[in-house]
Amino acid sequence: MVGTHDFVSLCVTPEDRREASVKVAVLCHASAGGSGVVATELGLQVARAGHEVHFVGAAQPFRLTGQRCVSGPYFHQVGGYAYALFDQPYPELAAANTLTAVIEEYGVELSHAHYAIPHATAAIHARAITGRSRVITTLHGTDVTLVGQEPAFRSTTRHAIERSDRVTAVSHYLAAHTREMFGVDREIDVIHNFVDSDRFVRVTDPAVRARFAHPDEALLVHVSNFRPVKRACDVVEVFARVASEIPARLLMIGDGPERPRAMELAQARGVIGRTHFLGSFPDVETVLGISDLFVLPSQQESFGLAALEAMSCEVPVVASRAGGIPEVVQDGVNGFLADVGDVDTMADRALQILRNRDLYLSLGQAGRRAAAEQFHPSVIVPQYLAAYERTLA
Repeated sequence: MVGTHDFVSLCVTPEDRREASVKVAVLCHASAGGSGVVATELGLQVARAGHEVHFVGAAQPFRLTGQRCVSGPYFHQVGGYAYALFDQPYPELAAANTLTAVIEEYGVELSHAHYAIPHATAAIHARAITGRSRVITTLHGTDVTLVGQEPAFRSTTRHAIERSDRVTAVSHYLAAHTREMFGVDREIDVIHNFVDSDRFVRVTDPAVRARFAHPDEALLVHVSNFRPVKRACDVVEVFARVASEIPARLLMIGDGPERPRAMELAQARGVIGRTHFLGSFPDVETVLGISDLFVLPSQQESFGLAALEAMSCEVPVVASRAGGIPEVVQDGVNGFLADVGDVDTMADRALQILRNRDLYLSLGQAGRRAAAEQFHPSVIVPQYLAAYERTLA
C-alpha cells in the first residue's frame, strides 16, 4: 500500500483519464495558509483539465473536499515513523518515501512541490531514488523570506531552488527577492495566484449579513494565519479608530499565535464586543461576500491571496505597501495602500471608503474586474500547464 487514498470532486472522466497528457504529484501543506490553498485549487483545476493528479501530504488539504469518486484526484497520506534512535520526526524523508512509492506505482512524471522545505527537497530526493519524475517548485513566500533565512535551512533552501527542474514564484517581488537573498541566477517564472471568481462573489442576501452585523454597521474583515508577520494587532488598531467614528463590526478569520494578543488589544481598546474571532471559518467566501472592507496590514506578503479573494467579492482593500501586494492591490483603483505600521493612514482610508458610497462602489467594481480578467483560473492555470510542458520537454 502506498498510503491513504481519498477521492474528491472535480473528477476527470474515464475517457479523460486515458487521454491525460501528464501524471502529476502535488506536495503541499494541508493548512488554510495561502500555499496550501493555491496548491489544492491548482491541483483540482489541473484534474479538471483532464490530467491525473496525486496529492501527497501529512494530512488531506482542507479544500480537498466534495463528492467522492474513483477517477481522482487522489490523496496519499505521508505516515509517521517512531524509532527510539530518532529524537525528532523527519518529514522530508517520510514525504520522499511516500512520493517514491507513488511515482513507482502510478508512473508519475512530474512532482509539483509547493514550498521549498520540506516539499521540494522531498521531491528532489524521490527523483534521485527513482531516476524519474521531473520537479517543479513553486515558491510562495515564507519558505524563502522566513524559513529559508534561518541559518539551519538556508543552504538546503538554496539547494532546493538550484536543483529543481523548474522554479516558479507567485509574484515578481518574490522572484527578485529570491535571486537576491540566495545569490541564484537561474530562471524563475512568475505565475500569479488565481481566484475562482465564480465562487467568490458578492452576497446580497440581507439575512446572511444579519448574522454578523446590523444593517447600519460597516463590516470589516481580516483573514490570515495570525502569524506575527500578518500584524493582526494593527487590524484591531485600525478598527478601533474606525469604530470611534461610525457604527462598525470586525470579523477576524483564522487562527495562530497572535490571536490571543489581538483579543487582548480589542479588550483594551474597548471594541471586543464588536470584534468577532471566528477561527478557521470554512465558508470564507460567504463572509467575504457580505463584507464592506478588507484589511491586510502585513509586514511581509509575497502576493496577498486573501486580498484577491476579497476583491473578487467586490470588497475594497486597505493594505500595507509590502512585498507583492502592489501587484494585486492598485492604490486608488481597487483599494488603498499605506506604509507598514501606519494604522492612522489605514484608518483614514477605511473611513474615506466607508463614508463615500460612490468611491466604495468604484473600488469594489474595479477589484472584481481585476479578479475576473487578470487572476481568473482560465488565465493563470494555462500558464502552469505550459510550465509543466516545458519542464517535461
